[in-house]
Amino acid sequence: MTHLIRRRILAAGVALAAATMLPLGAHAQDHKPKVALVMKSLANEFFLTMEDGAKDYQKQHSADFDLISNGIKNETDTSAQIRIVEQMIVSKVDAIVIAPADSKAMVPVIKKAIDAGIIVVNIDNRLDPDVVKSKGINVPFVGPDNRKGAKLVGDYLAKQLKAGDEVGIIEGVSTTTNAQQRTAGFKDSMTAINAKIDSVQSGEWEIDKGNEIASAMLNEYPNIKALLCGNDNMAVGAVSAVRAAGRAGKVQVVGYDNIAAIKPMLADGRVLATADQFAAKQAVYGIDTALKALHDHKKQSDLSDIVETPVELVTKK
Repeated sequence: MTHLIRRRILAAGVALAAATMLPLGAHAQDHKPKVALVMKSLANEFFLTMEDGAKDYQKQHSADFDLISNGIKNETDTSAQIRIVEQMIVSKVDAIVIAPADSKAMVPVIKKAIDAGIIVVNIDNRLDPDVVKSKGINVPFVGPDNRKGAKLVGDYLAKQLKAGDEVGIIEGVSTTTNAQQRTAGFKDSMTAINAKIDSVQSGEWEIDKGNEIASAMLNEYPNIKALLCGNDNMAVGAVSAVRAAGRAGKVQVVGYDNIAAIKPMLADGRVLATADQFAAKQAVYGIDTALKALHDHKKQSDLSDIVETPVELVTKK
């Protein structure tokens, strides 16, 4: 029986300090490793920040590894992300660090990469553990506990609500594990105070779709007191919908990610709270895990199942 191995990194500062030490002698290998970072939509500020963090890290350790960064245009374009991974296999990279667009559909091409001898590390959105197991592979997930992070946000919102208050949840792409876990965390908080969850619908991680779903919820459920959004993009869309409905100050909005665009909304109260999972470091944690595996000549099957990274509640300063 395989036991889950968890290494908890409790503070961002500690994690970063550890990360900056990590490509220990990677350049001592036969060749400098090529690491491919495969992200979701670069139209999403979160992933742009992630990419910038990875590029900065590579510059600091340019003797240790080369970085190839890729992203898809639309977060739901799983086929495009599959093609990117296939290209990285052909390019014979040494490692792939991936934020999968779909927790299940990406598993077969990831198995293909592992079968080709490439170290694969999963960040941001966890691959479906059952599908991974069914393929007979092990893919370490390096990232935060999304359910715990969403519960931090939901618990903070809960202080503004009372039993029986109506809320709506706008989740990300429903086939992704992080969307499911954030929704679960929001539900944990709302259930604890006996709030009524009127609706759970996907905003597909996007501003416009989030706005569309929020507008529909506000129209269908006129007594809604809060909208819990699975990321800040959708929260931005929800804020616009609340304003357009003439409900500003009457409907609370919360998000997840702590992107730059949300900060002024936190400051003036349009958004009550969000969660910071340290986007600039997310890819760094994954790259670091891959480099250590390469340096130590570890097999994919020998890697830890989960490396938990920090997530923190962010509210008005």
